[in-house]
Amino acid sequence: MGQANENYYRFIDSADIHIDHNTEKALSFLDSIPKPLERNIEGRLSEYYSIKTLIFDEYNEYSKMQQSIIFALKYADKEENYQIAGDACLNLFSNLYFVSKDTTAHSYLNKAIEYYEKCNYVNGLLEVQQMRAYAEFLDHDYLSCINLLLGNLDKFSKVEDNQYFNLFANYLLSSSYFRLGKYDKAHIYFNKLKDLQNALGVTDYNYYSFESTLKMQLAKLHFKSNTLDSTLYYLKASKKFTSYMPENILKDYYRLYADIYKVSGDINNSKAYIDTLMQIGKKSYKSNVEASILINDSLLKAETELAETKQNNMFSIGLIIIFSGVLVVLSLFYFSFYKNRKVRIIEQGKESSNFSYLKSNNERLAVKVHGLEEYIKNLKSEIREISSTKNTETQKERIKSLYKNLHIDSSTLLDKTENHLELVNDLNIEFFKQIEERYPSLNKSEVIICYYLFMGFSNKEIAVFLNVSVRSVESRRYRISKKMDFNKDETTLVNHLQETFGSI
Repeated sequence: MGQANENYYRFIDSADIHIDHNTEKALSFLDSIPKPLERNIEGRLSEYYSIKTLIFDEYNEYSKMQQSIIFALKYADKEENYQIAGDACLNLFSNLYFVSKDTTAHSYLNKAIEYYEKCNYVNGLLEVQQMRAYAEFLDHDYLSCINLLLGNLDKFSKVEDNQYFNLFANYLLSSSYFRLGKYDKAHIYFNKLKDLQNALGVTDYNYYSFESTLKMQLAKLHFKSNTLDSTLYYLKASKKFTSYMPENILKDYYRLYADIYKVSGDINNSKAYIDTLMQIGKKSYKSNVEASILINDSLLKAETELAETKQNNMFSIGLIIIFSGVLVVLSLFYFSFYKNRKVRIIEQGKESSNFSYLKSNNERLAVKVHGLEEYIKNLKSEIREISSTKNTETQKERIKSLYKNLHIDSSTLLDKTENHLELVNDLNIEFFKQIEERYPSLNKSEVIICYYLFMGFSNKEIAVFLNVSVRSVESRRYRISKKMDFNKDETTLVNHLQETFGSI
């Protein structure tokens, strides 16, 4: 390998400077570095791929993002850049566990610890602990979540330049104790969370979404114990947070009001809140059907791309096989094979940068494509059958059942196009035309989130579609609200989108 050209290092530095506020400019700097990269930026390849990871995340190009993470880890290990190596391991854990519940993901948390310890990166070690606690929380093992957090709570609070660590820990502790029925302890950490509202590193969106969720938990608890005055108190206290509520919490808000008015005999007000819930429900069912069609279209596009790209260069063949490996998730028959394949791709990716080892799998690819054809045929038939069902309730239940099966896999399916904007633009061209004219400052990833919110998806569903964390969706929603600059005291982002573009 030849001598690195230090003149090209400045392109990496420039890309790093611009990545937070101008993704396209950052990408242009990286693309200005000539090939071969191994020679021209030797010693800084891990930084190059780490920035590429952020760029592909912003563009919602998740197959490329995953590939960049693997390369970042490979070169960070070789260059002894242990902080980047640890960050790459955390990203791999998040992608494997939170999206697909792959238990092998925990090995990456252990690797992250090893890397962070080598460079003594304390905040990285704390983030690993929060990742573990959050995983236990999502798995409903609240005692394990609490024990993990309590052992590190002092350390979280001492990260003075970023109190989000402390905020998130107190939210998880409060919520876990509420769910366990230990209300005194829950309130202790709830009050600590309130003290962090204006702390460094804590945004309004993150704070209010946590506070509103906890207050709605309290409202539901009091309603179950038939203490209606306390229920109303927390409902009224939550009113100003509706613009920050996840969709499932917002539904609880309307449902509780409907139930309270029903118990008190005020049928008219109860019906008004039930009507609001029905409107939300209709939007959800409509979104479910459209999501199913959207996924079907993406499958057809993926199939076509597989057939065409198979005749291209070896790198394209590698991508085809990776795509087909992802599609195997859709079949329980292939589920076990998919998990082993993903681990093997990651491990072998550390030894070969051109994916040449995948050439021997062409015969398996043909089998998978044949299976995909059968899946698409069956899916289209099922959608047609559901659409022709006369009984509304039966149709709704079948839509929910179909959506439940497709929902978890939707984020990987959407990877098959260049980006989400290209994929869904055909469904509602007028929406994209109007939102880009009205809010030109929104970037592509923000536009697609607006579309999903407009169609009625929750933060959690959008996170699965886009293969990112819920926290990432929340942060992007906050940035979108700031760019749109509407009156957040009078309406929510979702309502603003519905009011502005509802006539489309």
